Amino acid sequence: MKWTGLNDLREMYLSFFESKGHLRLPSFSLVPKNDASLLLINSGMAPMKKYFTGEVTPPRKRVTTCQKCIRTPDIESVGKTARHGTYFEMLGNFSFGDYFKHEATAWAWEFCTKVLELPVDRIWVSIYENDDQAFDIWTKEVGVSPDRIVRLGKADNFWEHGSGPCGPCSELYYDRGEEYGCGSPDCGVGCECDRFMEFWNNVFTQFNNDGNGNYTPLDHPNIDTGMGLERLACIMQGVNNLFEVDTVQNIMKHISRIAGVTYGESDSTDVSLRVITDHIRSTTFMVGDSVMPSNEGRGYVLRRLLRRAARHGRLRGIHRPFLFEVCETVIQENLSAYPELKEKQDFITKVIRNEEEAFEKTIDSGLSMLETMLEDTTGGVLSGDDAFKLYDTYGFPIDLTKDILEEKGMTVDEERFTERMAEQRARARAARKDAGADAWKGDAAITEQLTAGTFVGYDTLSVEATVTAIVCGNELMETLNAGDNATIVLDATPFYGESGGQVGDIGVIEADGARFMVSDTQKNTAGVILHTGTLVEGTLNVGNVVTATVDPEKRHAVMRNHSVAHLLQAALRRVLGTHVEQAGQLVNFDRMRFDFTHFSALSAEELAEVEALVNRWILEGLNIQVSEMPIDEARKMGAMALFGEKYGDVVRVVKMGDVSVELCGGTHADNTAKLGLFRIVSETSVAAGVRRIEAVTGAAVLELLNSYYRNMVETADAMKAAGPDDIGRRAAQLMTELKEAQRELQTMRQQQAAQKMGDLFENAQEVNGVQLITAVLPETSGDELRSLCDRCKDRGLDKAVVVLAGTSAEKQNVTFACYCTPNAVANGANAGQIVRRVAEICGGKGGGKPDMAMAGGKDLSKVDEAIRMVPEFLTK
Repeated sequence: MKWTGLNDLREMYLSFFESKGHLRLPSFSLVPKNDASLLLINSGMAPMKKYFTGEVTPPRKRVTTCQKCIRTPDIESVGKTARHGTYFEMLGNFSFGDYFKHEATAWAWEFCTKVLELPVDRIWVSIYENDDQAFDIWTKEVGVSPDRIVRLGKADNFWEHGSGPCGPCSELYYDRGEEYGCGSPDCGVGCECDRFMEFWNNVFTQFNNDGNGNYTPLDHPNIDTGMGLERLACIMQGVNNLFEVDTVQNIMKHISRIAGVTYGESDSTDVSLRVITDHIRSTTFMVGDSVMPSNEGRGYVLRRLLRRAARHGRLRGIHRPFLFEVCETVIQENLSAYPELKEKQDFITKVIRNEEEAFEKTIDSGLSMLETMLEDTTGGVLSGDDAFKLYDTYGFPIDLTKDILEEKGMTVDEERFTERMAEQRARARAARKDAGADAWKGDAAITEQLTAGTFVGYDTLSVEATVTAIVCGNELMETLNAGDNATIVLDATPFYGESGGQVGDIGVIEADGARFMVSDTQKNTAGVILHTGTLVEGTLNVGNVVTATVDPEKRHAVMRNHSVAHLLQAALRRVLGTHVEQAGQLVNFDRMRFDFTHFSALSAEELAEVEALVNRWILEGLNIQVSEMPIDEARKMGAMALFGEKYGDVVRVVKMGDVSVELCGGTHADNTAKLGLFRIVSETSVAAGVRRIEAVTGAAVLELLNSYYRNMVETADAMKAAGPDDIGRRAAQLMTELKEAQRELQTMRQQQAAQKMGDLFENAQEVNGVQLITAVLPETSGDELRSLCDRCKDRGLDKAVVVLAGTSAEKQNVTFACYCTPNAVANGANAGQIVRRVAEICGGKGGGKPDMAMAGGKDLSKVDEAIRMVPEFLTK
């Protein structure tokens, strides 16, 4: 056994299992695909669940991966101990109905003892207490001594989650030596101390649990194994925990240099270094997988991690954004396995820096507010309402608040905080479903009976086909009658099933005397194309030969919009930078909607440049070539892939001149000239760091321009201009007239204010030697009140207090203004306190300086009462 770096261990494992006939797959994205049960991928098998259930056919029966994982249930423990971390990598070898226990155990032992050369006398094996088969294989076939095998109960060595596939486990442990033990005579495998480290779990998925404790053997048992890469590195490098592993240490050293501290010099410093090191690993990979900071879902997990790390940086004296600098080291240390991080480095650092800077603007105010809250807190428990205010106003995740409180020996009312969060998040979560095809995913009984036909829609819009299935009311039918709504499956179809952001085709399916109008086309997870619509005449039977015809006008409109989406992405990357990536799209008959990663709204100049580029490429008449090729060849061409998507060995590449090369399964025009024209309709924000452009092409551009012209004609008519070309001159003339009218109105208001001043002083009263002037002035704005107060200053009053209330019937509110002369202030008068007291009577608030303050109120019925109370407030 010799010291081995983490990156080398990863490669050794994957290469070993490739030699055993496994297909090496790259790590899946941390963002689950079509799995609403997880926010983030948290195990090696999680992204392959549908391979195990049979819903999706795996690319090969033997697969090996090193999967990026994030787990955050114990986020508040990360840093406080060296055991906890949120980010880790899981090595795994998987069999989908191929090999089973004999091979899995033999290969695990071979890798450990022959490849890694771990000392045999340090390895222990655990098995499920009733798994005699595993015991015999380990002892009689692999050759492990029986006294090195420990039988453990169901809680430790049987994997199951409710009903469904399950089975016993067999784990490998490494004995780190007595110095890591607890000293108990019973210390052994399964002990809670640090001596025996479990590093490899082999799950033998061989049963099906019906949910009632009844287990039946699976026809095709599976193998699911998991070995933590960082944990294995601890063994091979002889270090105590993951933070001492080579690649992780290099990240921590970068942080230490920035902070000017050394790991091991104090417990508090070590906690902060572990927090920052772990969290920057997690966040770098999350942003690399297109997770953006937000207040919901996985975006909130990202924000929590970044802000917790940023605060620990401040605890170590770093009062500036710095996490983005550490990204470079994280990327460099993981480059061999994740080269895509380098391609996304600019994007990752910008996202993290932006989040740091945003938090920097609020953290001091938030900490100050928390201190104020704590002054009013009794019993050592911060209220959930206060914790929610910190979250909602200052962006303090609950974990951050708990961290700070724990340092002070306090806690928070999490139950109430959760209630407030639930109230705020009452709106429905965005459904992660595949539109109309979703019903088919839950109806396995029907789906299993449907046979996927051949899609021929790339080459033709009409084809003769045979009806293979009719589904009506979630039941398979043999016959469809006029007026019935149903879904039809054909053995061949030109209809494109909705996918990749492209809507499904519409059209007609016809047979002798029968006419089925297709209103939507979907594709289920098994690849079956589902034609949904209504039989408007005749009768249709399973087995009938039909003619399926796509609406050509609608299809060509979709093709234009899809092709222009590729040009748009190329233009955005050229104008804004290569950090731009597709974050979603919708191409339909009317327009194109394209979501992309970017940090700010596009300027008018940037939008114009993007639009001009796309139109230039359209007018150049670039050939659009579509071809199929091995994915490695496509990558060499520089083909862009939709991030997070998994592609087969052979992919479809869409190339538009030398401008754009993308992997795409959609339908496209054959030349950019056929797109006609391109016009951006809007550019908006859809989420933090994600922008959206909506645009039109072809005939839709002419319709848009016509609507613009109609609006100009109507505007010219309303402005009494000579015509659309005269709008500019007429608008300038009207603006001049409007400004003159506003000047006249301002003069009239000043004259009225002077009149009001005279009336005010006639009603003055004296309170303890101070002249008090109060008034309620209907339909008077805050600016007018302020102007009146300024006039009071100009009158050279000695000891005077002026309190005015301006009401608005339209807005149903009141504005208060208070002015105190310098001598009145010297005698104790305070405009800020007075105006706050009167505003509270009207259900409002406000304040200001001792000499001048303003406030607002909502209850007009109590304005007179508030003004009547002013002498009492002034006396006090």
